[in-house]
Amino acid sequence: MIEHGINATHAVVTLDVPLPGIIWGWMITLNMWAKSIGTGVVFVAAFLWYRHNKDEMPNMRWTMPLISFIALNVFLLFTLVDLHQPYRMINIFLHPHWTSAITVGAWMASLFTGLIMVMMLIGGFDAFPDFRKNCGVAKTVRGISPFYEKIFPFVVFLAIPVTMYTAIIMAESSARELWQAPTEVMQMMWAALMAGSAAMIFVSDKWSKEARRDLALILAIATFFSFIMYMGEYFFSFKSSEAEATLAYVHSGGAYNTEFWFGMALGFIAPFFLAVSNMKSDNKTLLRFAAILALVGLYMAKDVWLKIPQMLPLS
Repeated sequence: MIEHGINATHAVVTLDVPLPGIIWGWMITLNMWAKSIGTGVVFVAAFLWYRHNKDEMPNMRWTMPLISFIALNVFLLFTLVDLHQPYRMINIFLHPHWTSAITVGAWMASLFTGLIMVMMLIGGFDAFPDFRKNCGVAKTVRGISPFYEKIFPFVVFLAIPVTMYTAIIMAESSARELWQAPTEVMQMMWAALMAGSAAMIFVSDKWSKEARRDLALILAIATFFSFIMYMGEYFFSFKSSEAEATLAYVHSGGAYNTEFWFGMALGFIAPFFLAVSNMKSDNKTLLRFAAILALVGLYMAKDVWLKIPQMLPLS
């Protein structure tokens, strides 16, 4: 709220009052959802390559970095759009303050995206030799192709803090008792595994049955533990009066009650049972349906969990 202005210096004096309503809306929800996909596919690929021969998943070498690159750019785009003055983002790189979680996260996310782009180009050229030949880079790509395997461990390592740093930013928000760092960090990690496995399901048609079974296993485990975490906070946040008042918005009769439980049923409960059943009988259609439900439900759950703490009056 502007109190008065000084014409000579163009200075504006403001009063420090709480902003009413929801400040972090659908853009931030989409931001976190896309980031979960972008980092999650890296975790899933690392696990599956450790467990299986790469010949069992012939297209993962280029589809994994492609999915990650697209999702990460959506994440970065909506991060930039949400800023009131996007050009200030340049100062994070020109004048970084390393005590800021935003600065550290922006540097790591940018490096992570750059390495993913390199992997995407190498994997794409390897997968499409005719295109590589037409571009005149056949020998060059063959020479740098082993670089893919060398940088992949660093990409997996970077995916961990890139996944978690948003939880640190949320935990630093004052008077937001529901956003506690330990639980938010674990929610981000399970969301990444859930979204990553769901995204990889759509490109797994040519994989071996054993690889798809492990993919379904990851989805089942991620949805189960994500659901357990939400239920733990839903039922046992009574020690904090603010968290309890915040959760009133999703308790019986609350403004977000329907969306919350619809997201739980759609994104966690149903995909869990579908994924478990798919581990016994390989049904590609049901597995893809489970992946769609998981992605839609995860978005709804994140949307509710982001908005309800902002609805609690701070004064």
